[in-house]
Amino acid sequence: MNFQDSFTKELFEKLFSGEKKSVYNFLKIEIDELYKKAKEENFTGPIVELFRKLLKYREMDNISAESFGFTKEQLFELAEKHRQIDEHGVTVGGRVLRALPIVEEANSRVAEYLAKKDTEAPSGIELWDQIVENKKKIQEILGISNEEWNTYSGQLKYAIEDVETLSKIIDLPAKAIKDVLRVTQNYRMRLTPYYASLIMPGNINDPVLLQSVPTGEMVDNVGVEIPPVAADHSPARLIDQFYPRVVTIKSTNMCAMYCTHCLRIAHIGKKDRIYNKQAYEEALNYIRNNKYIRDVLVTGGDAFVLPNKLLKWLLDELDSIEHVKMKRIGTRIPVTTPQRIDDELLDILEESNDKKPLRVVTQINTAQEITPVSREAFKQISKRVSAVLNQAVLLKGINDTKVKMWKLCETIQEAYVRPYYVFNCSYRNPQFAHMRVPIEVGQDIIEGMYGNISGDAIPRYIATAGGKIPLHRTNVVDRVNGEIILRKPWSGEEVKYPDANPDMYYNDDKFAFKKYYE
Repeated sequence: MNFQDSFTKELFEKLFSGEKKSVYNFLKIEIDELYKKAKEENFTGPIVELFRKLLKYREMDNISAESFGFTKEQLFELAEKHRQIDEHGVTVGGRVLRALPIVEEANSRVAEYLAKKDTEAPSGIELWDQIVENKKKIQEILGISNEEWNTYSGQLKYAIEDVETLSKIIDLPAKAIKDVLRVTQNYRMRLTPYYASLIMPGNINDPVLLQSVPTGEMVDNVGVEIPPVAADHSPARLIDQFYPRVVTIKSTNMCAMYCTHCLRIAHIGKKDRIYNKQAYEEALNYIRNNKYIRDVLVTGGDAFVLPNKLLKWLLDELDSIEHVKMKRIGTRIPVTTPQRIDDELLDILEESNDKKPLRVVTQINTAQEITPVSREAFKQISKRVSAVLNQAVLLKGINDTKVKMWKLCETIQEAYVRPYYVFNCSYRNPQFAHMRVPIEVGQDIIEGMYGNISGDAIPRYIATAGGKIPLHRTNVVDRVNGEIILRKPWSGEEVKYPDANPDMYYNDDKFAFKKYYE
């Protein structure tokens, strides 16, 4: 008998090496029906199913294929039929003994995630009914009409910026409200009514709440703040530069919502600012005069808070510079205030993208931030630019488990956004030291994605330390006294990077809002 491959030969040896014994009638009927289907139909599936059943009974009860009345010749005929039907000549032995067990093993790796993802990390789409109820409550409290709710100006007009308004919208303990008042003496709070509607009542440390409403740690954490960009990385007005061919224009300090983990918390100040034209011209002149620069990121604050006329002018100026080949816009507005994404803005993006590639870089940290509204905003943006990329921040209680991060990456991919970076939360700001996650936790989460979710849904894990340094295990040179020694791939320079405080991460039973419910 000329077997097509060693897999099929092995399969036959297994099937006919068991005992020949009497079998229950219902088993005989089941196998006879499978055999009839495999003989009559011109598909590989019934043949595979027959061989799988025979192998199952052989392995479970040592029942030989002969017990069901089969000869080797009969089954060999079916094996040959399988090979001839299959477009690539795949054998039944290869499929039954190797391919299907590999799939089953792979399925076991993601079974826990699939079982938990919709309860441990529900998306805003899955929570939409509750979000709609939240919206109605907020509209009633603030007196917002449906028309105002659906406009960017309406969202900013009714933005929640003080403790009195916050306490009406979100049911928080008195101690929490007192701490918000303490924190807002030093740091600004602002969340749009839309973003507030994403907060789930009853979830003490809701992932949207954690990002938008400050807790006492922001003023009680011990440490010295290190400005995110010192003078030695700002070669010109409004410009940050870490690399020879890439620069950032910090075009405003404004955001529609101020995040509790903001890297530029020191730059926000007390008032919203859009700068005078002279400031932008100085930044543009630096770019014009430095022909090494190829890629320009316009950020803030949030670049989408810029008036359309100003944003268009900036993009037009960048497009007119011959050596600038790529542009990026940094924004979180499609997440916090998707009402901003209107036809006029989309036309500006498309016009610039037609001249030179334009990418939109956003920050989505939890699947809960993807609602039907934000998904539609990203869908429309994706039609007008070359790419929409996400830069998440790894944050305690928000996305620091396999289930939460995997669900985030798959959800945003389905919302026309490609996972790009996951940043280890910065050590520079003691205000959010309690939200930091140890580097190894992030490594386990990201490395666990490989082979388990789509390749282009897997982000790069990054530390910001004088540039974006990959956090591969092989890139960690050493660990000394709570600091990680990282090597910059582009220069070989080794830099110290303080890791998260493990006691604070693993043993903080009073994390964030939890302490207010004791």
